[in-house]
Amino acid sequence: MTEDRSVLLFSYGTLQLPEVQMAQFGRLLEGSDDALPGYAQTLVEITDPDVIAKSSQRFHPIVTETGNPADAVAGKVFAISAAELAAADEYEVDDYRRVLVRLKSGRDAWVYVKA
Repeated sequence: MTEDRSVLLFSYGTLQLPEVQMAQFGRLLEGSDDALPGYAQTLVEITDPDVIAKSSQRFHPIVTETGNPADAVAGKVFAISAAELAAADEYEVDDYRRVLVRLKSGRDAWVYVKA
């Protein structure tokens, strides 16, 4: 029996990296291109050594809502399980919070934005 993968997660950053996916989910995710309208991307410095070890990056992308529909952040949308969403929550540091958004494709997905 396959695990239910009924949750959508949009990633514009390190959750797209194969090494992060293997560390957090124990598998590689299959995603499709999409975009997050009304947001702009910057960088945040990560200080959690475990997260830096998994991503091999000290600076991670982070998005903030701009309210301007012309702004958009490209990324990938993944179908994951509720357990995998919890694993993603564990990976993200306190600089991020998870919100439900409507993507350019019209699909609703969870995404991590600036807290």
